[in-house]
Amino acid sequence: MDPNLQTPYSIKVEQQQQQQQLPIASISLSLSTLLLPPKPPSSSSSSHQQQLSSLPTKLKLPSQITTLSLSSSSLSPPTKPNFKSTISSSPLQTPLFRAPRRSSDPTNPVGIRRSSIVWFRNDLRLHDNESLNAANNDSISVLPVYCFDPRDYGKSASGFDKTGPHRATFLIESVSDLRWNLQARGSNLVVKIGNPEVVLVELAKAVGADAVYVHKEISAGEVRGEEKIEAAMKEEGVEVKYFWGSTLHHVDDLPFKLDDMPSSYGGFKEKVERLEVRQTISALDQLKGLPSRGDVEPGEIPSLLDLGLSSSGIMAQDGKPVANASLIGGESKALQRLREFAAECWAQPNNVSKDGSQNTIYGANFSCKISPWLSLGCLSPRSVYEELKKSGTRTITAVSTPKDGGTGMNWLLFELMWRDFFRFITKKYSSAKKVLDGSPATACTGALA
Repeated sequence: MDPNLQTPYSIKVEQQQQQQQLPIASISLSLSTLLLPPKPPSSSSSSHQQQLSSLPTKLKLPSQITTLSLSSSSLSPPTKPNFKSTISSSPLQTPLFRAPRRSSDPTNPVGIRRSSIVWFRNDLRLHDNESLNAANNDSISVLPVYCFDPRDYGKSASGFDKTGPHRATFLIESVSDLRWNLQARGSNLVVKIGNPEVVLVELAKAVGADAVYVHKEISAGEVRGEEKIEAAMKEEGVEVKYFWGSTLHHVDDLPFKLDDMPSSYGGFKEKVERLEVRQTISALDQLKGLPSRGDVEPGEIPSLLDLGLSSSGIMAQDGKPVANASLIGGESKALQRLREFAAECWAQPNNVSKDGSQNTIYGANFSCKISPWLSLGCLSPRSVYEELKKSGTRTITAVSTPKDGGTGMNWLLFELMWRDFFRFITKKYSSAKKVLDGSPATACTGALA
């Protein structure tokens, strides 16, 4: 049989093969039309092969057909393009690049600090505490800390106790009350015995703190301590943020620079008598939790023996508690005493002689008995001012005097103004550069300058 002779069967098979190839050729042409720039029509088969050679052997389309093969077996497949993706195939295993953080940069995109330390000093309270509120607003977690500095105890050069047993007992009670109040709001108080410039740096490293929030103090020793803290924290890239909260008037509201402060109370009063007293800051109902990093233990509050003091010193010679032993330290008792004193004052009639000199303070032993709490910051002067103002309708100003009438409230506010004067004048001369002959700065230093 002639090999070139085609039978009906062979013709049918060839037609079926041609029909099977037509869809593939049609798709190839349509894809080349979409993917390739238009060219002049050419009848040569080599032109079609050149167009097809520029196409990959496989194309992935978003359809049920996952792969379309192009019938170009004689053409060598092109190399696979290599694109570097900016998205990791496993983001959890390959985190995004993060540049080294500078100490001045916020710890996250929204400016919230990762964790902060609140260093309590003579501000053992939750109400009207700007440093605590600021740290709570700025940070994800907050670590409240109080340090019993060994340098505040023991004997002075003159042989006297630097801190006596009465004050130490009152301080221990105040720290205990502060811890209880913090715990009631979801936080706690870390208590340590040691130099703050050492203890705080160790805690900052342990919890990864970004900043230390603290109220400024006034004496020369306290200012030197702040300078040591700043130097130690600067080496660790930790910011120290200072606040002011120990006076009736804020230091930033004074109508003069502290260096230009009058050295007499009369001159001071004349310049500040028209100043408004800032509103107090309410205590937060809920505080941020402690940092999870570091596993810092809260620590035990020391006893008098731990501080090198004897408990026998707080007893009278007959073995009974001394007269002022009823004063218990802490913010809770301080607020209670303030409310009682305000109620006592408003319940009493005016007691003013013709010259106004008999306006006395009513209450236990004719004294307000709030000075111990003010000294440790269990009460703020502004909270005293607000409580006395809201407790009645009589006119009271921050510069009231005994001759202004009213009750013992005006006496108390008059004394708070004197307290402001002494604290500001001490702060003025407390810088190490201004201390005369190396002696500690006091309110009397200004008279010697």
